[in-house]
Amino acid sequence: MSTLLLHHSAFLEHKTPSGHPERPDRLRAISHALEKEKFQTLLRDMPPMGRFQDIALVHPEEHINFIHNKTPEEGLFRIDDDTTLSPGTWEAALRAVGASCRAVDEVMTSQVTNAFCAIRPPGHHAEIDRAMGFCYFNNAAVAARHAQTAFGVERVAIIDFDVHHGNGTQDVFWNDPSVMYTSTHQAPLYPGTGQKQETGEFNNIVNVPMRDGDGGVEFRDAYKTVILPQLRKFKPDLLVLSAGFDAHARDPLGGMLVIEDDFAWLTRELMEIADQSCNRRIVSLLEGGYDLEGLARSVAAHVMTLMEH
Repeated sequence: MSTLLLHHSAFLEHKTPSGHPERPDRLRAISHALEKEKFQTLLRDMPPMGRFQDIALVHPEEHINFIHNKTPEEGLFRIDDDTTLSPGTWEAALRAVGASCRAVDEVMTSQVTNAFCAIRPPGHHAEIDRAMGFCYFNNAAVAARHAQTAFGVERVAIIDFDVHHGNGTQDVFWNDPSVMYTSTHQAPLYPGTGQKQETGEFNNIVNVPMRDGDGGVEFRDAYKTVILPQLRKFKPDLLVLSAGFDAHARDPLGGMLVIEDDFAWLTRELMEIADQSCNRRIVSLLEGGYDLEGLARSVAAHVMTLMEH
């Protein structure tokens, strides 16, 4: 089996204000990096539009309708200082959900070993009924719920290595023992959540705050000593990665000093857990990463590692 890349031109039509870090050029940089010869065996496809019923596994109807109804026909609609809607946002957000669910379908039916979704807008800051932090629908949470409802998956682990804490994902699964959410993230930093003592109702939340200036040594140690042992104990049936690459040393929105080799190392470690626990099944969803060179190099290292199977 092999690795699937899901991407769609609609993701480029989600527009943000001039100077906004979450911009279409992010995906252009990724696409350029993945056009190199070493990625020629990568399977590629376009995701469908996400379905209302899939989003509704996580978000109430009122929230879904708010995003739809506030999407403008022209110009921008500002939800908050960071989060705006453009005419192309609705389709992009639905295709991000569609990619997340399609990736689950492909790995759960053994059509591919794993999948990487080069999507935007990201999702891990989207709370149950609140869009924030560049995020509208929580793609990772929808993927987990889709796996549970469509395939009867009992235990899903969501591993979030974005430099920002995934407050939205934590919000969704705070009192759900069937989903483990783990996060390494810089603290203090937006959104201000993710302290070590935030463990969920069933100790299913594992937060490891990192410091400004922490690099590969500290990043790997957090996984070796805390997160990987917890994942092995949990024995997930599916791994969903909130793959943010803004902990990279080049990134302007964080102060960590992780490099692409560290992301590749973590990918290999998670693949080993997937080999042992869940028949290699990994769904990786793009979250942050705002320096174009750092993002492109990190995604290339991540995807190349996924392809090693």
